[in-house]
Amino acid sequence: MKKLLSFIAALTFAVSAHAAHAAPDPDPKTLKVALLPDENAATIIKNNQGLKDYLEAQLGKNVELIVTTDYSSMIEAMRHGRIDLAYFGPLSYVLARQKSEIEPFVALKTKGSTTYQSVLIANSASGVNAIGDIKGKEMAYGDKASTSSHLIPKSVLAEKDLVAGRDYQEHFVGSHDAVALAVQNGHAQAGGLSRPIFESLVERKMVSLDKVKVLEYSKPFPQYPWTMRSNLKPELKDKIRNAFLNLKDPAVLKAFKAEGFEAITDKHYDVVRNLGYLLKIDLAKFQ
Repeated sequence: MKKLLSFIAALTFAVSAHAAHAAPDPDPKTLKVALLPDENAATIIKNNQGLKDYLEAQLGKNVELIVTTDYSSMIEAMRHGRIDLAYFGPLSYVLARQKSEIEPFVALKTKGSTTYQSVLIANSASGVNAIGDIKGKEMAYGDKASTSSHLIPKSVLAEKDLVAGRDYQEHFVGSHDAVALAVQNGHAQAGGLSRPIFESLVERKMVSLDKVKVLEYSKPFPQYPWTMRSNLKPELKDKIRNAFLNLKDPAVLKAFKAEGFEAITDKHYDVVRNLGYLLKIDLAKFQ
């Protein structure tokens, strides 16, 4: 009897283990949609209820919006198939792509373009009036896996021969809005973040141009991509892609500060991979 119970227990464990590692459902009843954790999570969920409603109507499925604690946990969730669709930053997409079977299908389009810029800012009272003045100062970045609040602004400094740890101290404060507020409050003399997010913070009066000034804008980089699991059902992938390409509702697009979405491929993000070479960062070992 004991042997039989042991056998049943072992069999139950094996089945459970297999289920835990089984391939994700190619046609799930509920789509888990992850949004980039670049601002307060509650605000992100609230601002994207329109997207949730739109996708449910277009796809005939339930949609669950997810905001992970940080970029790394979002990448890991995608790696383990716990997310079906994800809105990544360019760098976090490149990192996730190394670990996951995912594919980008559309990117944001703003003012007719699928590119955007980072902005480097300084505290108005800090004495930092140009990029070179950051030497010896403290620089605020967002998340380590952020393109526009870490990799791009760091590359702008590197092009001026300013290296973190040698020429200035770097601090990671988590999100774009946290970067702007850290600079405004004097916790860091300078910082880098997404230009659209910075301009939105100014427009919403969360950041004052009396206290913060723009030092420089970066060159254009490919916009934030929407990605999906490659092993989703082909018919579902087509419906998802078309839903985003046909999305024209300003109320839904407002959360993305965009006028729509445009088709994009993995190759567009080679320019982000090249930043790793400039900064001498091995993206395969990044994070």
